Amino acid sequence: MLPLTLFAALLPLLGHVLAQDGSLSGPQSSSSAAGYSCDPNSCKLPNCNCASTDPPGGLSPSDTPMFVVFTADDAVQSYTLDAVNQFLAHRKNPNGCTPKMTYYTSIDYTNFTLVTDWYVAGNEIADHTMTHVGTPPQDEVTGNLIALNQLAGVPLSSIIGFRAPFLNYSGDTLKMLHQLGFTYDSSASASLPVDADGTDAYWPYTLDNGMANDCLAVDGICKGEPKLPGFWEIPMYALFDERGVDGIHLMDPWLDAANGATAVNDTATLEYLKSTFTAHYNAKRQPLGLYTHPIHVSLSVPGSTASKSTIAMINSFLDWAQEQTNVWIVSSEQLLEWVRNPVPVSQLDNFAPLKCSTPAVDSSMKICNGIPQNEQGLVELCAFNDFPFYTCYGCPADHPSPSDPSPPQATGSQAPRFRLSSNCSTPFWDPIKGQCICNSSTCAFTDASRPIGPNGANLTGDQVNSTDGSSSSQTADPYVPFNAAAPQLPAGVTTALLVGVIGAFVGAVGAVARI
Repeated sequence: MLPLTLFAALLPLLGHVLAQDGSLSGPQSSSSAAGYSCDPNSCKLPNCNCASTDPPGGLSPSDTPMFVVFTADDAVQSYTLDAVNQFLAHRKNPNGCTPKMTYYTSIDYTNFTLVTDWYVAGNEIADHTMTHVGTPPQDEVTGNLIALNQLAGVPLSSIIGFRAPFLNYSGDTLKMLHQLGFTYDSSASASLPVDADGTDAYWPYTLDNGMANDCLAVDGICKGEPKLPGFWEIPMYALFDERGVDGIHLMDPWLDAANGATAVNDTATLEYLKSTFTAHYNAKRQPLGLYTHPIHVSLSVPGSTASKSTIAMINSFLDWAQEQTNVWIVSSEQLLEWVRNPVPVSQLDNFAPLKCSTPAVDSSMKICNGIPQNEQGLVELCAFNDFPFYTCYGCPADHPSPSDPSPPQATGSQAPRFRLSSNCSTPFWDPIKGQCICNSSTCAFTDASRPIGPNGANLTGDQVNSTDGSSSSQTADPYVPFNAAAPQLPAGVTTALLVGVIGAFVGAVGAVARI
């Protein structure tokens, strides 16, 4: 096992490798390469939408909310949730609800109990393959679905989205996802500014008439292909510094040097975050995305080299964005729900997917639901040598793999556990009796959302001031699930896991370089 000092020396290498995961060098599409055609008279919501820069449903931009989509990729650990929470936990959307986000999850190095908790708290869990491989074979995708369902208790019906590692996908990947019943993919990039001629900054659209993004970068797509009725693409919207199309940034933009410089400059990054947001806001309200690998901005990971100045800068941007009218920080799933059923800002008070609810559960029940009093005595450490994890669903005899994503439960001191049934649509599951406590229509939830008020202004914004530029605006304590202690891996294990992550990504440099 490597000492923390050596890990700290290796961490910048990890940052260098991951920074390339989702980087762009220029436009990925053009109107001529797209060859896209769609008749809006025959392609209608909620199950068909043409690739268009216009807001869905015929809404005017002034009646359209401005969405900031927040996502994270890769493993779920306490330190990655710490990183996400320092940007979101203290914020409120205009209806008083804490913003939700999408976690595109790979299960290698993931702590399954924290996935359960993050999902029950209202966030979206999506598929990012089992072992983080680009242009993935089917068993990497289906294996991840099965493992997240069986060991984290996320209902299969809730895992509707996918993002390809390294954003490396093909037309066959999209066909596979459609065949497997996914609702959407979010691997393609919108790589031209919203005010550019022939921009590809489209609102999410279905592939009834083929793809309209990445036409210069991915073989076998565009010009009407692939035709996948009802399957959605949620483009990842690029950011642009003062060089315009020549200054393009996508994932983890705060790791990039702006404006052709050779070093990262937080002030310059903040400027282009604001200018790109303003361009979207003043155009047709196309969403803006913050696409993250949380490890880069985690202050709790051993040997962290995360910049407090950069963290404060990201919070300053979100503070500023939330000062604008009708701005919502959302998950990919929430964005898609609105696109499928668009309502003007005046009706968002009653739009269910943006509301916040808390499960009303008898504290004496012993069930796997991410709530400590209910899970007490059920959560178990699965002490695999390569990367141990916690689960409420019984430790498997072998580590999950693409060829065996749900190994049988290991024999041991714990009573046999029943894993989540495919017909249980919530994580409220009794693993001892093998019973679904309730389904999505019968569970009791308390709605905590509030009236939005005139023009969305009364509750928009951050509850913590983060303008001093020297430290991050974040909750006083790091990630604590439902105000209880998060299951921690044994001492020294986190370091070993992260060194393993470094090895995995260094080995993938060849694939990354293709992006």
